Amino acid sequence: MNVNPGTPPRALVIGGAKRVGRAICLELARQGCEVVFTYNTSGSESETLLHELRTLGGASGSTPKLFACHRLNLSDAGERWAELDAVVSSSPRWDVLVLSASVYEPCELPELSRDRLVRDYTVNAIAPAMIARAMAPHLSKSTLPGGGSVVIMGDVHAMGPCGRPRTGFISYSMSKSALTEFALSISRALAPRVRVNVVAPGVVAFPENGPESDPAEQQRYLSRVPMGRAGTPEEAAQAVAWLALSATYTTGQVLRVDGGRGLV
Repeated sequence: MNVNPGTPPRALVIGGAKRVGRAICLELARQGCEVVFTYNTSGSESETLLHELRTLGGASGSTPKLFACHRLNLSDAGERWAELDAVVSSSPRWDVLVLSASVYEPCELPELSRDRLVRDYTVNAIAPAMIARAMAPHLSKSTLPGGGSVVIMGDVHAMGPCGRPRTGFISYSMSKSALTEFALSISRALAPRVRVNVVAPGVVAFPENGPESDPAEQQRYLSRVPMGRAGTPEEAAQAVAWLALSATYTTGQVLRVDGGRGLV
């Protein structure tokens, strides 16, 4: 969906500086959106992305578009509220919210601790839920066809019995599963003015560090993917943009972008 350049939708992407979040920002801009994104520690990457977005926006038409970035620390409750208020109030209107930020680290059962659980639930579930709550009144005023939209980045490996859970990521998987359940719950609460959907990727970008950066481990994973390859951040971003802008009769859905991994 290429939107009307005279009234471009305004999107907020939480966790947009790197990897999949970055691809989402660029894809939404290509679709004609104004994009505001947040980051925590990736300051230099944010500046680079902001320059790309402004260049892309300038090339897509003569109407000036808003592109901006804000720091947002999801792990600190007090700091988060002050920063979030500044982000939300930076625009008189919002049409799209994408929740992409997360903390992702291996965690075997012997390593599981209260501190690890609190950290992962705070960043992966509690903070996104509070951001969605804060944004909901603004999104409900969207004039886009289908209304406002929330797209939440889930994980095909963190969907309870409907997914492919891994024992080595217990804390992460628990928290991401909670976020998916939150999305399904609010899809009913916010209808019909706001649509809420989940994109659940498999591997769309292997981690740069840790056990999954090992080529042999990557090949073992890909041997269980019917498509025979990893996805790309751009493929995940295309799914996000479709749900956010074009899927006007779709809400409460979990869209797997996993090369068929959920079938095996």
